[in-house]
Amino acid sequence: ADLSRFKMAFGRYTHAIVCRVPNSIKQCSSGVIGDINVQLARKEHEEFCKALRSLDLDVIELPADESTPDCAFVDDTAIICNGAALICRPANGQRQKEVDTIRATIKKELEIRVIDIRDPKGIIEGGNVLFTGREFFVGISARTNEAGARALAAAFPEFPVTPIKLPKRSHLKSLLSMAGPDIICLSESPEALAVKKQIEREATFQYQTVTVPDENATGCLYINGRLLHRQEFPESNQARSSFDHCFHLLTQC
Repeated sequence: ADLSRFKMAFGRYTHAIVCRVPNSIKQCSSGVIGDINVQLARKEHEEFCKALRSLDLDVIELPADESTPDCAFVDDTAIICNGAALICRPANGQRQKEVDTIRATIKKELEIRVIDIRDPKGIIEGGNVLFTGREFFVGISARTNEAGARALAAAFPEFPVTPIKLPKRSHLKSLLSMAGPDIICLSESPEALAVKKQIEREATFQYQTVTVPDENATGCLYINGRLLHRQEFPESNQARSSFDHCFHLLTQC
């Protein structure tokens, strides 16, 4: 079959929506391991926003909301692709206020088509959705179910959607990320390698992979020809050194 129609310019962005860090983030449910240094997280958030602006992004920064400890994790609330936004339904119903805020922000600032999930049983969080530029991988866990994956497929019928069963982690993107066009970055952990096998077996397209030794170094962002990643993992950064235009960024959460 001719699948060339699925290919699109990958990693090209015009806007970024972020949210400032609340004091209540210490009570968040988003799977952060260890104690959170709020002041450090806020400093890193500022540096992150500066980095995004340096990549010619229009950064939409929302104020911190102390009543929503997870509000800084805006990735979970919407999936935006090809001029449309699927509004997510997090497993934790207490995050509905975050979702409502993001929906209103997208309608006001981006003026793109907004899609809501119709199936009342569907749950999906953006942290479980990895877009490769050609297809979607959806991590199936306690935070995202098959009905949520079907809602994603209905919202973006132009792209294949492949469910990936997660062994332990709540979010797929805590195990892997896209480090460039058709390049998946993951760690050497048993969970990540198990997910890699599923992708190799079930993906519609083939991908190059780069494996990093530090599990916490897998999260990176490929934006407008630049790769943003954490700088405190020298061995992992060396593994990515073959990629051009790397921008080093220290982040915690």
